Amino acid sequence: QVQLVESGGGLVQAGGSLRLSCVASGRTFSQYAMGWLRQAPGKEREFVASINWSGHSTYYADSVKGRFTISRDNTKNAVYLQMNSLKPEDTAVYYCAADTLRWRSSKTPPAAFGSWGQGTQVTVSS
Repeated sequence: QVQLVESGGGLVQAGGSLRLSCVASGRTFSQYAMGWLRQAPGKEREFVASINWSGHSTYYADSVKGRFTISRDNTKNAVYLQMNSLKPEDTAVYYCAADTLRWRSSKTPPAAFGSWGQGTQVTVSS
C-alpha cells in the first residue's frame, strides 16, 4: 500500500497556471506508473494524465492535451501536474493515484489505479 499526499490546489483565474504536487510513501515509488484524475461536482471521476515508471511515457486526456504536463522525480518520490491555460471547466478535485503496473501502453482506466490521495481542490474562475 502506498500513501499519497497532494498539494498545490487553489483558486486561479481563467488563463492562469497551477502546479500540483503529490508525494508518495509506503512502497517503492519508482516501480509504478502514476496518474492524476479529477472529479467535478455531479460528474464521474475522469482520467487526466499518467506517466510510466521511468517518466519516458506520458498520456493525456484530450481535454488537457497541450495545456497540462505530468512529470515525476523518483529521487523525491513525487509526481507533478503543471496546468497552464486553465479553463473554468478544469474546476474539480484533483487526485493523485498509483497504478498497479509499472508500465502501460495507453491511458490507465480509473478503476485500475490501486491507491489514491485525498484530493486537492482546483477552482478556475471566469
